[in-house]
Amino acid sequence: MARTAKKTLGLIGALALGLLSGTAEAKKDNGDGVEVRIKVMDLEGAPIPTAVVRHPEEADRRRVNSVTGEWKASTLYLPDGSELVFVPGMSIQLEVSAPGYMTKIIKYDIRKRKNLAEVQLEQLAMETDDIEEPLIQFGRDRPREGGGAGPAN
Repeated sequence: MARTAKKTLGLIGALALGLLSGTAEAKKDNGDGVEVRIKVMDLEGAPIPTAVVRHPEEADRRRVNSVTGEWKASTLYLPDGSELVFVPGMSIQLEVSAPGYMTKIIKYDIRKRKNLAEVQLEQLAMETDDIEEPLIQFGRDRPREGGGAGPAN
């Protein structure tokens, strides 16, 4: 009986290994793209937490990780419902921007591994001394005319 139990356990183990390796192969062959990472930094090398990355054919902007300044994806979903899967040998164009920084358009050639593009954005030189804020009055901001009686109490 012990011999039969060992044989059964051996068959179950072999079957489990076959299933696990089969799912790993299926994952590899199901058309998932290669992961591409974009790291957005300022000129000093610090990550820009408010940066966004956008593909020209796409309407949505994708935010970077606010701690690391990185964005990563292996597939983009375009507005017409199609998928843009990143594959080795493909070139993609991306628009990288952040509030207060110059927008940069980059072209990246995708490789099999280690797809990391570091983008440095230059800060806009804005002088805030020359900006005058207009005075906008709302109806409740105008002083009362005439003799009002004081407080309601």
